[in-house]
Order: sequence, then structure tokens, then C-alpha cells
Amino acid sequence: MREKFYTYIKELQNRICTALEAVDGKAHFQEDLWERPGGGGGRTRVIQNGNVFEKGGVNISAVHGPLPPAMQKYFNVEEVDFFACGLSLVLHPKNPMVPTVHANWRYFEMYDKQGNTIDQWFGGGQDLTPYYLFEEDAEHFHTICKQACDKHDKTFYPLYKQKCDEYFYNTHRNEARGIGGLFFDYLKASENRNISAWYNFVTEVGDSFLEAYLPIVEKRKNLSYTSAQRDWQEIRRGRYVEFNLVHDKGTLFGLKTNGRIESILMSLPPHVQWQYDYHPEKGSEEEKLITVLKQPKNWV
Repeated sequence: MREKFYTYIKELQNRICTALEAVDGKAHFQEDLWERPGGGGGRTRVIQNGNVFEKGGVNISAVHGPLPPAMQKYFNVEEVDFFACGLSLVLHPKNPMVPTVHANWRYFEMYDKQGNTIDQWFGGGQDLTPYYLFEEDAEHFHTICKQACDKHDKTFYPLYKQKCDEYFYNTHRNEARGIGGLFFDYLKASENRNISAWYNFVTEVGDSFLEAYLPIVEKRKNLSYTSAQRDWQEIRRGRYVEFNLVHDKGTLFGLKTNGRIESILMSLPPHVQWQYDYHPEKGSEEEKLITVLKQPKNWV
């Protein structure tokens, strides 16, 4: 399974990067191959200063070795070895009318000292972070997510949509990071579903990403915007940074497993603002977004 999924994410990285370069029309991904001192490595690809994407990354990694003590405590296990691979992407568009997007699909195994697999699971999801709320865009993104889920189990979309709303939430701000999507973790073999069935589900979601996001980009990338709207985008990006550095488990895992810092922090946008005690104007489009972030909405 580990080889099968790693082969899948390598192909998916190629597919996504090719499509994003075509939409941008100017910038190309810079590739860095890196090795992790403790075992494994990855392929980081970053796009910058494009027509559409101010900064973005589409990264894959496959790391292995002894599970660090901090993660032993987190998983409540003794000394074990691990293997983890995944694709993680974040795209920060230049135009504030185009939403930021994040996605991640990953696989994890743990082994005893004899090399026997003692645990394995999938995780991941995809979510949208707009700066200006176009309800039809939110509906489109969630519709594609639901269609991918429904092919496997009708209960998946409402369950993983709720988990997404709960996870991508800045509790210190009492607001969501964005308008959600899907989030799932610890998808393990059970009586009802073996690990291959979970592979089929997670790759279904991965395959749906471009269909969920690119039509929104195409529709919004050439809309005009003001410097005040750009300021708002950068203020909201500050909330994105806060989530990734304060709450995000993926960032925590990368830092505690001696991951590559540049790859872990590629999700951070290049231009951000923190204005003191900033509040949007009453009745404005900016306040409309905040209202939805305070109370997650069912889009489909």
C-alpha cells in the first residue's frame, strides 16, 4: 500500500502542477528535491510571482525511521518505526477575488521492532478560504466534494464536512479559517471497509481537486479589485498564518519529525497584514464573509 499510494501522489503532483501552470500562463514551478537526515525525503514544488498565483506550493514527501519521542507521546505508543507519505498543497492567488485553497492527502504506517505493521491509516481533505464570498463558488466547491464522497458512502460528505468545519477553526478568533470542504483522519481498516477501499476513497477525493478549484479560478482571476480589497486579503491571510502556526497538526508533525522547514512553511503567504483591532465596515462585503466564518453554513 505504501508504494501504491506514493506512486499515486507522485503522479497527482505532476497532474496538478501542469494544470496550475496552464491556468497561470506565466510562472512555472521551481522544484527542490530534498533528503531527510532520519530517512526519506521529498519533492517540493513552488510557484511564485505569476499572473494568477502570488505564491503556492505542491509538495510530496515520503519519510521513515524511528518515531520521535514527541510523536510517541502524541500517538500514545512505545518505541516504534514509522512511514508517512503525502501530498500537501496551498495556493495563494494574487487577486483577492480568487480564494486561497489547501489540500492534503496522506498515508501513515507504524511498525514494531521486528518490522511488522502494527497500524496504518489514511487522512486528508481539501478546503477553500475566500476573501470575498461568492456563494456560487462555495456551492461549486462543496458539490464536487460531495460527489466524490457519495461514490463511496452517502454518509461521508456530511461527516467529513463537519469535521472540516471543526478542524479549520481559529478558536482564539472564534471564526473558521475558510468555508470548509472535507477533512478526514485515521481512516483504518474495519469490518466494513478494508484499507484498499480507503485508498479508493482518498484517491477519489484527490482526483476531484482540480475540478473543484480551477473553474473558480478561471471565473474570478480577471476581476478588477482595489487597493483596499487587497489590504483586506492580506489581513485575512494573517488569520491563515495564525491557524497554520498555532493549530495545524501537519505543521506540528513536520516540525517534530525533523522535516524540511522550507517545505513545511511554504504554506505561508508572502504578503500579510496584522492591523490592530481591525473590524470590517457594517453591511460591507467583508462583513458578509465574517458572518459566514462565525457560523459554518451548509452549501449543498
